[in-house]
Amino acid sequence: MPLRHEQDTLLRGVRPNIVQSIRAYRIQDLQAAALAMGNHFLYANLAHAQSKQDILDLIAQQFMFPAHFGKNFDALYDCMTDPLHKSGPQPGFIVVLEQIPTTPKFDKEAREQLLDIFRDAADYWADRKIAFRCFYSFL
Repeated sequence: MPLRHEQDTLLRGVRPNIVQSIRAYRIQDLQAAALAMGNHFLYANLAHAQSKQDILDLIAQQFMFPAHFGKNFDALYDCMTDPLHKSGPQPGFIVVLEQIPTTPKFDKEAREQLLDIFRDAADYWADRKIAFRCFYSFL
């Protein structure tokens, strides 16, 4: 069982409900930690996105959202919260948003709005005592 202990150590200093820069964490290690802890691992590489619509399309595709996903920030929040809660007990989440673009069509305000959705989702899950850790990086 050394893997389990190693993965627990990886996230020991990370609050259970947070959105933070990925910093020195490696995606493979976060994925292994999710697996070891029985958490959902959601990963989206956003390097090829130019606009808000591109971001939403890529997240929907890579997170495997249902076809009826509304492709706006409200729908993104909804997909990350209530339907999952209603589907039964959840073990926790480790989310990675890699290479969020810094383009004129996806400016600082749009990036903050995106991260606010995940902060709100972290708060939603915190109220239900379920870990939701989101790590991000900018392109």
